Amino acid sequence: MRAAVVRTFGRPEVVEVVETEVPEPAARQVRIKVAAAVLNPVDAGVRQGVFGGGGKQIGLGWDVAGTVDATGVATAWSVGDEVVALDYGMVKPLGTHAEYVVVDTDAVAKAPATVDAVHAATLPLNALTAVQALDLLELGEGQSLLVTGAAGAVGGFAVQLAARRGIAVTALARKDDEEFVRSLGAAYFVDGAVGAGSVDAVLDAAVLGEAALEWVRDGGVYVGVIPQAAPAAVRGVRTGAVEVSADGARLAELVALVDEGALTLRVAETYALEEAVKAHARLAEGGVRGRLVLIP
Repeated sequence: MRAAVVRTFGRPEVVEVVETEVPEPAARQVRIKVAAAVLNPVDAGVRQGVFGGGGKQIGLGWDVAGTVDATGVATAWSVGDEVVALDYGMVKPLGTHAEYVVVDTDAVAKAPATVDAVHAATLPLNALTAVQALDLLELGEGQSLLVTGAAGAVGGFAVQLAARRGIAVTALARKDDEEFVRSLGAAYFVDGAVGAGSVDAVLDAAVLGEAALEWVRDGGVYVGVIPQAAPAAVRGVRTGAVEVSADGARLAELVALVDEGALTLRVAETYALEEAVKAHARLAEGGVRGRLVLIP
């Protein structure tokens, strides 16, 4: 099968599409024939060597939508099931940017019925990150939350999910994105500086760090999206960062929200798997609204 990998680190040109053996599922695993897989910023980090792994072949891709085509023992999934899944891991021999991928059975959820595979593939990593970050914030109905990078993939899901919980969301984004983030459920919008100590919590999807921490009231909460990179606590503010985990049951809940029309899935552009270098170059340019999707 074909798979996108890196064997040296650097610019988009280091990405290679290679021929490799089709992986076999072990116990409590399934193999998915990939219909669509998303290119995320974490893949650029892997490509650049941020997470290490020098001297190894490293597979790219975390999100997948496709069809179960083989199963190991002790799994409830069947061949032919249309599914989505998160294939967690920074340094792994193969990822979802391939024709087939093997994942743990408890990382899998039934695919949304209301969208195609290209859109469905944009759900797992970013929506799970958003909902798990909100869980860490532990906010109640009526409390105030500032979401930085609110027009991005994680930020957009966070706005929708938080508003659904009755949280008063302020969206920080570019002026051109105001109409969009308000359509997601943001009660307030800012495109610049925010008053110090003005919100109960910040979900820092834009990775602003200490600047965003200043906007949290004394005793509030700050949650970032890069593990081990949260700023130090000040003024009694609890700080932390989400480290996304594969969770098929939680992913199934998010799929249900997609089918209810409560979560917006955004595709910016699609690329054939052979165009992986081109897709990485587009991601590096910045300004992408929605996700870049690879199709084997």
